[in-house]
Amino acid sequence: MFDGLGFSKSLNEDTFDQWLVNGRESKINYEYMLVLWEEGEQDYCPVYLEQRSEIEAYQDGHSIVVAAYHLFSETKISLHTA
Repeated sequence: MFDGLGFSKSLNEDTFDQWLVNGRESKINYEYMLVLWEEGEQDYCPVYLEQRSEIEAYQDGHSIVVAAYHLFSETKISLHTA
């Protein structure tokens, strides 16, 4: 996944699917998952969010938001970038 977006490797689909499962099974009521590219580690990682409004506001300074998904419908959410 995410081939051709300028990252040094792609994301394994089995890993992505497991991230979705982990988010859905969490005791915290997460609804959304961000896929981040960690600049320092040169790898992808998930971040789980409870509200859609948190997606556009998410920043950590060390990673790039690659994509956002609704955990239960598995729908990709459009990101508005400036």
